Amino acid sequence: SGFDGYKIPADLKKDFTPDETNEMRRAYQAFDINGDGHIDADELKSVLDNLGEKVSADALNKMIDEVDTDGNKTVEWDEFCQMMHNIRNGKGEAAMAQVVKKAAKMFNVEGAGGAVHTFSEEERDAFTLHLNNCLGKDPDLSNMPMKIDSMELFENCQDGLMLCKLINLAEEGSVDERALNKKKNMNVYQKTENQNLAINAARAIGCQVVNVGAMDLIEGRPILILGLIWQIIKLQLTSNISLKDCPELVLLLEDGEELEDLLKLSAEDILLRWFNYHLKNAGSARRVTNFGGDLKDSECYSILLNQITKCGLVGAGDDKAKATQVIANANAMGVESFIQPNDIVKGNKKLNLGFCAQIFNTNSGLVISEEELADFDFAGLDLDDAGDTREERIFRMWINSLNIDGLYINDLFGDLTDGVAILKIMDKVEPGIVSWRKVNMSPKNKFKRVENCNYAVTLAKQMKFSMVNIGGLDICDKNKKLILGIIWQLMRRHTINILTNLTPGDKLVTDNEIIQWANDKVKSSGKPSSIRNFNDSSIASGQFLLDLCASVESRAVDPSIVSSGSTPESKLNNARYAISVARKIGACVFLTPEDIVEVKSKMVLMFVASLWNASLSMA
Repeated sequence: SGFDGYKIPADLKKDFTPDETNEMRRAYQAFDINGDGHIDADELKSVLDNLGEKVSADALNKMIDEVDTDGNKTVEWDEFCQMMHNIRNGKGEAAMAQVVKKAAKMFNVEGAGGAVHTFSEEERDAFTLHLNNCLGKDPDLSNMPMKIDSMELFENCQDGLMLCKLINLAEEGSVDERALNKKKNMNVYQKTENQNLAINAARAIGCQVVNVGAMDLIEGRPILILGLIWQIIKLQLTSNISLKDCPELVLLLEDGEELEDLLKLSAEDILLRWFNYHLKNAGSARRVTNFGGDLKDSECYSILLNQITKCGLVGAGDDKAKATQVIANANAMGVESFIQPNDIVKGNKKLNLGFCAQIFNTNSGLVISEEELADFDFAGLDLDDAGDTREERIFRMWINSLNIDGLYINDLFGDLTDGVAILKIMDKVEPGIVSWRKVNMSPKNKFKRVENCNYAVTLAKQMKFSMVNIGGLDICDKNKKLILGIIWQLMRRHTINILTNLTPGDKLVTDNEIIQWANDKVKSSGKPSSIRNFNDSSIASGQFLLDLCASVESRAVDPSIVSSGSTPESKLNNARYAISVARKIGACVFLTPEDIVEVKSKMVLMFVASLWNASLSMA
């Protein structure tokens, strides 16, 4: 294996058993993503990102400096071993040592019985229980239910099937199951297809999947798998915590706020408000500001559940006993929890967030009459129209998939009004284009916000975007049509830039060249279909796109599944299948089946360009 080069320094050998040494090597490899024998700041950031932890560049460099004895700004194997030795001997106060040591927040190094693990056992066990609850009876998953205190979670993720099923629980229809390989004893190619499909479908529902490839999942890398699973579970539990699905959230409005202010809030922020709404109504002086330390003593949980179900407050006892009673009370109201008493006592933020979301989804305790709801202007929000059109949602998911530092979009129009977010996206698409000294990073008034937005418009013109009659004020005032137009051009440029880097010459690839490539590719595979342009009505049947997928990778398309596309239903079925097939080939596509059937030319262009990218990457 790749472990042979990692020898424990002679003076430290007596400190570690052979099993612990192997686990340390795995830990080191989990950090050393490119396998070059050095852990640098980018690699440390990637692992932390995948754990859902956001750390500043300064903090990352400081973590490395504390362990880096030779001063080369990276951590080598012998320095890593010395750090682990220090942890053993109670000297593990370096920040990076804490990253490797903390069970709930980061990685749990010392597990049960002194075994060394590079991940949080609590989270592994909780996610295993949750997947058993949700997917335990799925006929395609023969290894269910999984043993809780075991490594079966990672083993069951190796063929990608369970991950794809979980994604469909988070968002129904994200993965067309007809595109999945389901047989036992899959070969590496079949596993890779499933994993590509899981990774690209996860991105399309808003997960930030960074430096995770199919082989990482096939190898069952615990840290990366737990990071991905948590993001999917979090979406599964929080995706309906929104004004559209829960209009009664208007009860959480604070003085001077309007409905639009609620749209800007993340699900986590809404849950904290909801929790505090009930604490306040119960007459308690307690408030929660986080999903960690504020919940450790279970008192706030006790008050919350009593407010909702009148189950009575938990009695006296130590924190673990109170946490046990809180979980029992939640289970009695129908919550299928996966948190354990110790997770509450230790303040595990992820598992507490999941628990709160489960309570909310089971019974939010928010009661409002139709008459009271009628006082709010929901029509002005366009919740069923532009506020959550397919296009708005696709662009939001695309932006979030870019994993831009400090940026996660909850409301496309509301979150762009200060100009900072759109400038961050521009800088990601064209690195270096933004001169950050010109930007008001925390604009306090509308004048400063418009100034930022005007700068964004100037840069868009510099990028040769179509910006007729668009000013900074339009972004600041949430002009939906114009904002969608700018984001579409950024999404297109991002894809074209990747394509241009993979093709000869440095001129930007044109639409006509993409059409030419697609037609040539299909023709070379012996299929008769072709398209004139991205508005070609024949695209609606889905057949050309499936022919194109098959010409990129013939094994990916099962001809028996493809229909003629002559009825509305068969067109939609082909479109669904085409999207999942493209994703399993490795194309990161952001569109819906309806976009294909309705021949939305922008989205079809992105689909074909992404397939060309995948084809070139395979080569």
